[in-house]
Amino acid sequence: MAELLYRLGRFTARRAWWVITAWVVVLGLAVGAFVAFGGTMSSTMTIPGTPTEQVTDRLKTELPVASGGTGQVVIRAANGARLTDGQRAGVSAALRKVADLDGVDQVADPFTADEARAVQAAKATDGLAQVEDGRVRQVKGQKQLDNARKQTEAAIEQTGPNPRLKATLTQLDKQQAELDRQRAVLEKSEQQLRVGRDLLTMAEGVRTISADGSTATATVVFDLPQQEITPDTKQAVTRTIDAALPNGVTADYSAEITQGEIQLGGVGEAVGLVVAAIVLIVMTGSLVAAGLPILNALFGVGVAVAGAMALSGTIEMTSVTPILGAMLGLAVGIDYSLFILHRHRRQLKAGMSVAESIGLANGTSGNAVVFAGSTVLIALLALNITGIPFLALMGNVGAVAIAVAVLLTVTMTPAVLSLLGHRLLPRRDRRTAATLPAAAPRAPQPMSAGRAVLRIVVGVGALALIAVPAASIRLGLPTGASEAADSTQHRAYTAITEKFGAGANGPLIVVADLPHGRTGDGLAPAQADLGKQLMKVGGVAAAAPIGANERGSVLVFQVVPTGGPTSESTEALVRDLRGRTLALGSDSVTLSVAGSASANIDISGKLADALPTYLTLVVGLSLLILIVVFRSILVPLIATGGFVLSLFAALGGVTAVYQWGWLGAVFGVSDPAPILNFLPTLLVGILFGLAMDYQLFLTSGMREAYAHGASARHAVTEGVRAGRAVVTAAAVIMIAVFGGFMFSHLTMIRPVGFALAFGVLVDAFVVRMLIIPAVMHLAGDRAWWLPRWLDRLLPDVDVEGANLERHHRATPGRIPEDAVR
Repeated sequence: MAELLYRLGRFTARRAWWVITAWVVVLGLAVGAFVAFGGTMSSTMTIPGTPTEQVTDRLKTELPVASGGTGQVVIRAANGARLTDGQRAGVSAALRKVADLDGVDQVADPFTADEARAVQAAKATDGLAQVEDGRVRQVKGQKQLDNARKQTEAAIEQTGPNPRLKATLTQLDKQQAELDRQRAVLEKSEQQLRVGRDLLTMAEGVRTISADGSTATATVVFDLPQQEITPDTKQAVTRTIDAALPNGVTADYSAEITQGEIQLGGVGEAVGLVVAAIVLIVMTGSLVAAGLPILNALFGVGVAVAGAMALSGTIEMTSVTPILGAMLGLAVGIDYSLFILHRHRRQLKAGMSVAESIGLANGTSGNAVVFAGSTVLIALLALNITGIPFLALMGNVGAVAIAVAVLLTVTMTPAVLSLLGHRLLPRRDRRTAATLPAAAPRAPQPMSAGRAVLRIVVGVGALALIAVPAASIRLGLPTGASEAADSTQHRAYTAITEKFGAGANGPLIVVADLPHGRTGDGLAPAQADLGKQLMKVGGVAAAAPIGANERGSVLVFQVVPTGGPTSESTEALVRDLRGRTLALGSDSVTLSVAGSASANIDISGKLADALPTYLTLVVGLSLLILIVVFRSILVPLIATGGFVLSLFAALGGVTAVYQWGWLGAVFGVSDPAPILNFLPTLLVGILFGLAMDYQLFLTSGMREAYAHGASARHAVTEGVRAGRAVVTAAAVIMIAVFGGFMFSHLTMIRPVGFALAFGVLVDAFVVRMLIIPAVMHLAGDRAWWLPRWLDRLLPDVDVEGANLERHHRATPGRIPEDAVR
C-alpha cells in the first residue's frame, strides 16, 4: 500500500491541474445532482416494526384522520390579558384559512371547540333537568293511574262487572302502557345524557383555552404522517397564520411544525473553522500552508454532502444526516491533509526535492491516513447491522464523507502541494534549509517507572470521575423544551406547560381493540366506560375519545399524561397501558399506544438493544486491523481499553451538561432533558474511529523507532515526540470543528457536537498522550510481542512506511535560490 500511494503521489504531483480539474468536475456533478434530484428531508425519526409504527400503520387504514401528523399553534394575547371576542373571531378566521391549505386535513379551532363543549354541557344539564321533571310528572301520573285503577277495581267488586267499567280498565291499561313507554324513553334519554356528561367530564383535561382565557391552542392535523410532512406545508401554515392574526395577538408553534431544515454554515461552524485556521497558521507559520487542509476539507464536504442530499428525493433522510456528514468531513478532512502536509514540510526543511518529498509523504503519512480512515469507515458502516434505517443512513453518509476525505487527501493534496512548491515553508525556513544541513535531534530520555504509574493513576482516576454521571443517563428525543429559550418552539412548549400542564405537550394515542364492535347507540356508552377506566390508570390526567372505525371494533382515545413527553412517569404510563387489558361487559379489551412520546420510547429501546452487538462488531473488526498494523497483541488491547475510558467520560460529560444542566447557560441548555437516544450508538462508532486515528499516528512512530533498533522504552518517547505536535494540532482542530456544532440551529446536533468534541479532548490529551505512553513504557518489549505463527500469517502493511523510505531514500538537496526569495 505504501508503494502504491508513493506512486500515486508522484503521479498526481506531475498532473496537478488534471487532478484538480477532475475533482472540480466531481463537485459540479454532486451539486448538479442535488439541484436536480434533491428532495425534502424529514425532521422526525422512525423505526419500522416498532409498536408505535404498527399502531400508526393500522390507523392509516382503520381511522385515517388519527394517523396524520399534528402540530400545535399557541395563541396568546400580547399583553397577557384575556383574549377578546374580536380577537377570538380573528384567530378563528385565520385558522379557517389554514384548514384550506394543501396538505392540511383539518384544524381544531379552540374557540369553536370550547363553545361546542359549553353548548353540549348546557344541553346535558338542561336535558337531565328535563328528565328529572319528566320523572316527577311520571311519578305523579303513576300515582293517579294507580288510584283510578284501585277505584275502578273496587267498583267492580261492589257492582259486578259491566261494560262501562271494563272499558275504563281497558283505557287504564293503555295509559299504563303509554306511561311505561315514556318511562323507558326517559331512562334511555337519561342514560345517553349521563354518558355524554361523562365524556365531557373526561375531556375536561383536554382543554384548548386556559382558565384565565389568555392562551389557546389550535391543533393542525396534516394529511400525511409526521415524518412525511414537507417543509413547504409547514411553512405555509406559519406564514398563513402570521399574516392573518389580529392585532394584539401572537402565535408560537410547536416543534412538530417548526423543526428546522438543514442549514450549513452557521455561526458556530464558522467559528470552528476560524479556530482551526488559527491553529494551522500557528503550527505552520504560513497562510498558504494553513489554507491547504481547510480547502481540502471544504472540497470534500461539498462533494460528500451534496451527493448525499441528492438522494433525499428518493429515500427518507433526516435533516441531521447531511450535517453529520459535514461535521465528520470537515474534521477528518483537515486532519488527514494536515498529516501529509506536516510530513512534506518536514522533508522540505531537510532539503528533499519537492517531487520526492510529495511521494514519500503520500506513501508514509498517506498510508497511515488510509488505515486510520479504514477504522472510521468500519465503525460507521457497521451501523447498518443495527437494523435501524435512519441510523444506518447516517453511518453510510458519514462513511462516504470519510472516504471522500481520504481520497482527496491522497490525490488532490499532493497535486496542490506540487503547485505550491517551497512556498509552503515560511521564508526563514527556506533560507535555513537552503544553507544549513538538518541537525540531528537529541535522543529523548524515557520516563521513570514511578512517573508512568502516576500518569496512569491520575489519568484513569480523572476519567472515572468524569464518567460518573453516565450511570444515570436517560435516552429520548428532544422536545420544544430543548430549543433555545428565545425560539418559538420553546415559547410554545413553555406556554402549554404553564397553562395546560406538561402532558399536553405530548398526548398519547391509545387504541382499544374490541372483540365485538359497538355501533349506533352502543358506541358512546362503550367509549365512556373505557374512558373511565383509562382515567383510573396512574399517570393519566385526561382521556377523550377521538374516533372509531366503521365496525366499532377499534376505538381511539387521546390520553394526556400528567408528566411531560420525556418524563419517567410518561414512560412508565406507556409501558403500563401496553400491558393492560380493560373489561367491557363480557369482552376483554386490549390496548396499544402511539404518539410522539411512545415513538421515542420505542426508538430508545431499539437503539439500546442494538448497541452491544454493534460495539462488539466494531471493536472486534478494528482490533483485527490494529493487530495487522502494529503486529502486536497488547497494543490493540491497550488502545481499545483507552477508548472505553474515553467513551464513558464523553457520555458522563454530555449527561452532566444536557441532562443534569451543569454549565447549561454556557452551552445553551435552557431545559435539561434526556440525552439524544441515538447519540451513544453514534458516539461509539465515530469516537472509536477517531481514537484509533490518534493511536495510529502516535504508536506508528513508536513502532518505527522500535523497528529501527531503539529500545522499547526509548521508542515510546521518540514516538510521542515525533507525533505529539501534529496530533495536538489535529485534536485541537477536531475539537474546534465539532465544538462549532454545539451551537447549531438543530437541537439534535448540539449534544452530538459536544460529545464528539469532549470525547476527542479527553481521548487525545488524557488517553493517547498521557495514559497510553505510560502503559507502553511499563509494558516494555512485551508491548510488541506477537506469536511467531501469527507473525508469519499476517501481511506486512508497513503503515509507518519504513520499507518505503529505505527503497526511496533521497539525497537531500538545496532549495533553489528563486524559491527562497
